[in-house]
Amino acid sequence: MSTIDPAGVPPAAPGREDHGFKRVLGRLDAIGLGFGAMIGFGWVILTGDWLLEAGTVGAVLALVTGGLIMAVVGLVYGELVAAMPYAGGEHNYLLRGMGARWAFVGSWAITGGYITIVAFEAVAVPRTVQYIFPGLSQVPLWTVAGFEVSLTWALVGALTAVLITAINIRGVKHASTVQIFVILFLLIVGLMMLFGAFTRGSVATMEPFFTSGTTGFFLVLVTVPFLFVGFDVIPQVSEEMHLPARQLGGTIVISVLLAAAWYVMVVLTTSSAMSAADVAGADIAVADAMGAMFGSTAVANLLIAGGLAGILTSWNSLLMGASRLLWALGNSRMVPAWFGRLHPRYGTPVNALLFVGAISFAAPFFGAEMLGWLVDSGSPSIVVAYALVSVVFVLLRRREPGMERPFRIGGRGPGGLVLGGLSVVLCLGLISLYLPGMPAFLSAPAWTIFGLWWLLGLVFLLRIPTGIRPGADAEHRLVAEVERRRGRDRGRTGDRG
Repeated sequence: MSTIDPAGVPPAAPGREDHGFKRVLGRLDAIGLGFGAMIGFGWVILTGDWLLEAGTVGAVLALVTGGLIMAVVGLVYGELVAAMPYAGGEHNYLLRGMGARWAFVGSWAITGGYITIVAFEAVAVPRTVQYIFPGLSQVPLWTVAGFEVSLTWALVGALTAVLITAINIRGVKHASTVQIFVILFLLIVGLMMLFGAFTRGSVATMEPFFTSGTTGFFLVLVTVPFLFVGFDVIPQVSEEMHLPARQLGGTIVISVLLAAAWYVMVVLTTSSAMSAADVAGADIAVADAMGAMFGSTAVANLLIAGGLAGILTSWNSLLMGASRLLWALGNSRMVPAWFGRLHPRYGTPVNALLFVGAISFAAPFFGAEMLGWLVDSGSPSIVVAYALVSVVFVLLRRREPGMERPFRIGGRGPGGLVLGGLSVVLCLGLISLYLPGMPAFLSAPAWTIFGLWWLLGLVFLLRIPTGIRPGADAEHRLVAEVERRRGRDRGRTGDRG
């Protein structure tokens, strides 16, 4: 494998030097992509539920616990991305440590999680805009799960999908620049929330501090995979970053901690402005809290605009992540090679972007009930991918102790293995929350979406050649075997002709 150059910038992946990815992203871009991916729309619509289910302190403890869990997983990702800074992130780690079929399972899992959240954001846009413009829904089309879908409502999300997809096709730097400006607006809204809490909030309204005991705590904790997914976008675009490998790993942990701080801030500021009774009667508790603190509907609408900003940052980042993973799968011939094409001018995975963009275009036409279904169906797949990455971290630490690791967690002793093992246990604990009888057990529509995605994945999985063992050159051996089989099949077809 190529070594890191004297400036500390990682090399292109072996065999990928001519594929055209452009190294144009810096440290601020990386943090913006990770943080922006995690701060989507969930904090706007879920904060009221958190306060009612767990109380102020209960919700904060659950979010801090979730943040610490994701920080441990982020450390694992940080070491791996610094050692293998190649587009597709998890795909590369699993190929090297566990072989082709496990690489597909992990890549397919996180891709499915990304796509469900991209589709979620496409539905969340009209839901948010309607709060500001109540008359948005015009020209009724049909009803889905009791929600009447209108043409104007759906088109708001669908046309936003076209715009964000187009920005991403034109180049990762364009998309990152848009990301930074939107995050700046979001941070201004956050500062207003803090100012309102300190000048107009009250500790008295934060009671009850705990609601429903451990049950409430776990009801908030099960949202963690959805809330924190996105830090792993940084590995997906690592081949497009002009950044020393050590910093590449550190930015992941920084992004996770920033997101955890944001969620805690939102809970505390909201509960300081509204009593539990007011939260229970609120439409969108965070927005109503802002309006109550400043005595202004316009300020409440500004908060909703901040939520819209969060939607755009999350959507933008996860679209990048999903498209790079599909590119990696196509490049490895695990899915059709069509997905592995880069735009000849912009150097972006254009076909993968168009595929995910088409799904997000269609999602709003299924109505607002899709929000819950998409969150529920994608979260288990995300945690499965995190668990597999944690397992492969342990395997590579034991199997390849001499691998170049510019960002090494726990030193060269057993500390790294301990952290890796802890990450495995924590991820398995999160997975257990989705089992029957547990708080996050999926609804029937969510199981349907989950099942359809994995049924499609099974079709591709069974076509991957067996016997492709782990190793640094696993992808090259896989592609060679797929091409050999295709050549053999073409030869047979010619013989029959």
